[in-house]
Formats: sequence, C-alpha cells, structure tokens
Amino acid sequence: MNNGDKHRYDGIINLPHHRSETHPHMSAHNRAAQFSPFAALVGYDDAVEETARLTGSKISLSDDELGELNRKISALAEKISERPEVTVTYFKPDELKEGGEYVTATKILKKIDEFERCLVFADRSKVLFDNIFSIDNAYLSGLEKMES
Repeated sequence: MNNGDKHRYDGIINLPHHRSETHPHMSAHNRAAQFSPFAALVGYDDAVEETARLTGSKISLSDDELGELNRKISALAEKISERPEVTVTYFKPDELKEGGEYVTATKILKKIDEFERCLVFADRSKVLFDNIFSIDNAYLSGLEKMES
C-alpha cells in the first residue's frame, strides 16, 4: 500500500450514508432475503420425499385363510342388527403410488354389502373384502372357543 492510498478516502469516510428520496428504505430482513438461496425446481423436494416414502405389498391369503374370513363375515352377518364392534386388519392402498400399508381399526359394523363386496361401518368408512387380512370380535372369539 503506498502512501497515497492511505489517505485516499479521507474526504468521504465520515460522510452520512446516502438514503434515496425516491425509493423506500429496504429493511434488513428484505435485504438479506435477496441473497438467500431459492428453489429452482419448485416441488422437487416434495417429489424426492414422496419417492423415498416406503409402501408395503399386499399379502395374498391362502384358500384356507380366505375360507376362514368368509366364515367370519357370514357369522357377523347374522349379528348385524346388533351393530357388533369388530377389529379388522386390512390393506389400505396408497393413493399416490403402488403398494400401501396394513391398518388395524376397531369400529362398529353397520352393514355387509354383498354387491360392493365390502364391510360398511357406522362412521361410513368401507373396507373391501379383498383387502381384509383378519377380522375379529367377541362373538367370533366365542365361536372359535366353542369349535375347539
């Protein structure tokens, strides 16, 4: 650094900071925001997260297991007027990609719809027969004990 550079800005160093009379003053937050990173691909992070989300496969039941489920559904049909509480484990297909997950829920059974092949519950939800993995309630448990 030469001696001329040392005093080069002495004439302006202590002057007040310029403020525009035509443009409003930008807050420190807004000023910082103009230098922050931006998402060049809107939705990319969501797409990566969705791809990484795991889904399971539907389990195929044997003929014996399907027969047992049909027997239980028929037994529940006889008690439908009592609005039995049932615990059902079923496959819930994923709405966005192939696969899904198994869900266990305890609900009041309202109707067995043979035409749509589903169980209809008091909360208006439905479970297709083809998605049921297991079904149980106190009445069915009593039947199993009597048969053993």
